[in-house]
Amino acid sequence: MYNILVGGAAGQGIDTTVANLEVLLKKAGYYVFTTKDFMSRVRGGHNFSLIRFGNEIITSHSNELDGMIALDDDTVELHKQNLKKDGFILCDTKLSTTDPKAIKLNMGGMAKELGNVRVSGSIAIGAILKLFGIATDHVEETMKNLVKEAYLDMNVKAVKLGYESVETRFSITPGNFSDWMILSGSKSLALGAIAAGVKFYSAYPMSPSTAIMEYLASKSVEADFVVEQAEDEIAAINMAIGASYAGARAMTGTSGGGFCLKVEALGLSGIAEIPLVAVDVQRPGPATGLPTRTEQSDLKFVISAAQGEFPRMVIALRNHKDSFYQTIRAFDLAEKYQIPVIILSDQYLGDSTATVEPFEISNLKVANPSNDEYKEGEYLRYRLTENGISPRLIPGKSRNFVSVDSDEHDERGFITESADVRNQMMDKRMKKLELLREELIEPEYFGEENCETLLIGWGSTYGPIAEAVNTLNEAEPGKYGALSFGDVYPLPTKLLQEKTSKAKHIINIEQNATGQLKDLIREQTGILCTDSILKYDGRQISGEEIVEKIRKGGHK
Repeated sequence: MYNILVGGAAGQGIDTTVANLEVLLKKAGYYVFTTKDFMSRVRGGHNFSLIRFGNEIITSHSNELDGMIALDDDTVELHKQNLKKDGFILCDTKLSTTDPKAIKLNMGGMAKELGNVRVSGSIAIGAILKLFGIATDHVEETMKNLVKEAYLDMNVKAVKLGYESVETRFSITPGNFSDWMILSGSKSLALGAIAAGVKFYSAYPMSPSTAIMEYLASKSVEADFVVEQAEDEIAAINMAIGASYAGARAMTGTSGGGFCLKVEALGLSGIAEIPLVAVDVQRPGPATGLPTRTEQSDLKFVISAAQGEFPRMVIALRNHKDSFYQTIRAFDLAEKYQIPVIILSDQYLGDSTATVEPFEISNLKVANPSNDEYKEGEYLRYRLTENGISPRLIPGKSRNFVSVDSDEHDERGFITESADVRNQMMDKRMKKLELLREELIEPEYFGEENCETLLIGWGSTYGPIAEAVNTLNEAEPGKYGALSFGDVYPLPTKLLQEKTSKAKHIINIEQNATGQLKDLIREQTGILCTDSILKYDGRQISGEEIVEKIRKGGHK
């Protein structure tokens, strides 16, 4: 397993170089996991990506570097301390570094000779392939899908030129991942929405959620659905609720700041019992916070967002595969229980890319909202039922009158101020939680069956925790295990109670300052976490960091 950093200023072509390199590595058979660290600016500053690849599945990024492609001097100075002893710095001759690990190539000059300075990135890619002993027989075929036809020959020549400019330093056996996909977390989520039959998506652009809207917009004509860039977040969620009321599977997406503006309308979905999927791709707050960084600080917020009480579900996405399947499930649960379902992602998962096994969709069925005539007497939109789920017809597709209201209402959907009816309607809605709890997915457990130290996390900490547990158990067999939550509200408790009853130490690992899952667990079960590892600087914790903190006792 190897790890390469590609760094420079915004506008230097980092994203293009990384995107092409990771596809070429994947096509060569390797598993690839790429993360991005970038500033909130169009040009300048310091941005970098980490490309980790190997012949086995990778779940986390690493800060230890086997090499780097440095597009400027800042990259060398900021990251050279993370290079391993045999690491390298691949850079242009124009850089001032005199580091003995530097491999200086006149990439700018070679690119000019080829007729386009922009192909210097392809020269760097060729050099990387040679340094790791990776054959180039697949390059031309792969690059047909990466660059425009007019520039294909030039870029292929650039890769070969870079390949011939260095000597092989490393050796790695390819894996069997060439036929798998490379997807970002946000793209995987968007594909899940398409697979679930989304017909309407509305959003206002807000980092880091915008990638969802961009991808859905690129597929909207082909897949026959509508994407609306609304004038603001309030309009976006109300449009989605209106579309759902009219019978379309609907979703809205944003980040934490945008979700703040959506909360009153979220309550409308709750009291009017209109299905809705709402995505929050978290970033650090409060207010503008760090727009292009990552955090897990919206958990308590989305669980209690909007005034009053109503049933909802909150699902935290753990990895790229999870993003696809859980999004499909979110649509199905929203439809079945006529509730808002909130999906929590974050910048780390949303913007990172990973090799993903092709999705299994042969058994996928998309149920249309009910539009049949109601044949059991008078149609009551909010009929009192034993399970709390009332019959739902689509207005305009039925002879029955369909009435909804944001005020408290009776069974017909007419406004009421009756205390008795209020109690009946509240009880009816909250009954849905009883059935919903039966559908909860228990957290995933990995590690030793009867561990002494139990790590607990949720969402995108899944990968780093999994890697940390493997590393810790290699050194101390039988000691460590972990629970990673995807369903977080309502909170599944069966496996949690089973594993915590046996563990001597319980450590929650979260990307926030207060340990929000820890507090939720205590509130729901009375179980106390003995220690916490919390990170909230806007950068994702790695498996290596978790191991180091546990070994040094650096938790609190």
